[in-house]
Amino acid sequence: MSEFKARHIIEALRSGIPSRAVGAYFSEARPGMMRKILSRMDQVKETGRSDGMIFTGRYGEGKTHLQNTIFCLASDANMVVSFVPLGKEIPIDKPYLLYQKLMANTYLPGAAQPGFRQKIEELTAGSGVSSQLLAYAAQELETDKIYYMLKAYWGTSDEEERLAFLSDLEGDFTTSSVIRKSYRRVTSKTAKFRQNFSKTKHSMDYYYFMSHLFRELGYDGWVILFDEAELIGRMGKKTRMKSYLGMDLFLNPDPRLESVFSLFAMSSSYTEDVIDRRNEQAGVREVFADDEDALKKAACVISDILNAPELAPLSKEET
Repeated sequence: MSEFKARHIIEALRSGIPSRAVGAYFSEARPGMMRKILSRMDQVKETGRSDGMIFTGRYGEGKTHLQNTIFCLASDANMVVSFVPLGKEIPIDKPYLLYQKLMANTYLPGAAQPGFRQKIEELTAGSGVSSQLLAYAAQELETDKIYYMLKAYWGTSDEEERLAFLSDLEGDFTTSSVIRKSYRRVTSKTAKFRQNFSKTKHSMDYYYFMSHLFRELGYDGWVILFDEAELIGRMGKKTRMKSYLGMDLFLNPDPRLESVFSLFAMSSSYTEDVIDRRNEQAGVREVFADDEDALKKAACVISDILNAPELAPLSKEET
């Protein structure tokens, strides 16, 4: 280990600030919880079926440290990793805003900085991967916006358009008119969208596409780490209920989400402070009185929180 890295780890331990370097070096703590998490993550990697789980712990017990450890182990296992803290700035009740934040904090295996744009820029029109991605975008998603955008991207030499399309995949959604104009110029055809894209209704198309893209690029899956999920409890009732639906998208994912393992870290006080004190079960029934499907999903997430495994206190040997 270099002197610089050693000093960084020492300072991180001294200050108590979570660090991925510390997580990578001290990865043997909490063996019971690590076995639970890694077993679920390995199952996702082996089967390609997405999964998610919640774990809890008291304040200062090392939830973020454990997330950093999982980050390093997932990266070593050739998996893409995204790591975000939830809250008002990164709201899980609004998947389209969450997507943008996730993309800004997505790391390819072994990368020191976030980003995947270079990998897309390396793909060429007509290649096997490009052709497969076009077929997927045309057939498997609810809308065909990404399909037409990719066709335009691989056909245009206009740098401004190419940057706009790359930014779109990072969550800065471009307009259909820009795509239509570029597509018509490069193909001499008219883009006939089967329905207009709405970021509030169709943003999951981007999650599905990215999970497929990462597999096509040769990675073994995508790990999404959600830290500080207890901050959902600071939201108003309706926002909390919608947040449970947002969590459900990752805890009980659609089959189109490929090889994604989602891990939520949440304070163990959430049960007492929010679920019990605010009577969340009654709140779910009230807010989703006319939507049985949403009611079941939100109730299922609350049940997952209540039954989530909790970090055990460190033993004397571990401390």
